[in-house]
Amino acid sequence: MKRIVVVAALGALAVGCSTSKLPERFHTLVPVDAAAMPVQGDAARTASPRASMPAAAPVYVDVLPVSIPPQVDHPQWAVRQADGSMLLLEQDRWAAPVQEELRGAIVARLTSAWGAVDVRGVAPPQAAVWRVRVDVQRFESVPGREARIEAAWSVLSTQRGATALVCRSVLQEAVSQQSVSSLADGHMRAVTRLADEIGRSIQAGAVKC
Repeated sequence: MKRIVVVAALGALAVGCSTSKLPERFHTLVPVDAAAMPVQGDAARTASPRASMPAAAPVYVDVLPVSIPPQVDHPQWAVRQADGSMLLLEQDRWAAPVQEELRGAIVARLTSAWGAVDVRGVAPPQAAVWRVRVDVQRFESVPGREARIEAAWSVLSTQRGATALVCRSVLQEAVSQQSVSSLADGHMRAVTRLADEIGRSIQAGAVKC
């Protein structure tokens, strides 16, 4: 009888622990409507980036896999603490690996706001393709302070004789709230600005950053 009581008590404890576990939250950098994100910086001089792209000559892009710092290469969100240390948040996770989130957000913005056509996974077109390479060197998430992306990136046309344009972007977005959702919104704005800089350079024929 005593053994039955002990087993029952352990079972009740296990059920209690499982029900008290906080649910996991999944965050993404890809907005529901990437074209609706406001255009900032020099690109804001054009009211509608897509409207300035030639309708009869689509721009084909091949966004290569994005590289990120190993410190943030985790399913969990890695946030910077006040003492400079990094904290992994078990309940706040990425909907996809960070590299894929960044690439997906860049592709979504280029296609929806700049009229580009993503050629990854399809038959190569007859026209020239712009290869986009992004190397994220810093991806900072500081609750209540900022979301920051520093990246070196390049665009290169497959057209014969083309040369690569290599640029660097430092993108900071203020985050006033302590929540991870606010950090995700900040990074979403930052990666949108990054994609707009890339789109503007491609539209200009990759002659300047």
